[in-house]
Amino acid sequence: MSFKDNLATLPAIDHLAALELLDGDTIIARIENKPGQAGSVRVYHALYQEFGAINATAADKGLRIYAEHTADAEANPGNHPNIDRLFALAKGETPLAVRLITA
Repeated sequence: MSFKDNLATLPAIDHLAALELLDGDTIIARIENKPGQAGSVRVYHALYQEFGAINATAADKGLRIYAEHTADAEANPGNHPNIDRLFALAKGETPLAVRLITA
């Protein structure tokens, strides 16, 4: 399945303005629910709902959800920071907590 097809299976995020990824109290990233980032908000939100945090297992699933974009991110490090982060988490980096920012 393509990323677009995978996205269609994930829960809606209309109620979110953004989400933040946290390492303890430190904000590692903020992903806004806006064009160009909304797909990542939807992916990370779904992973958080299923796993309670973004850990190695969640990251593996996220990389599958990103589908064709995962291959592009692997070939072009830095072009897809939200996917690059999942590569690192899948390899065992410290899991990240998620803070939902409501709209």
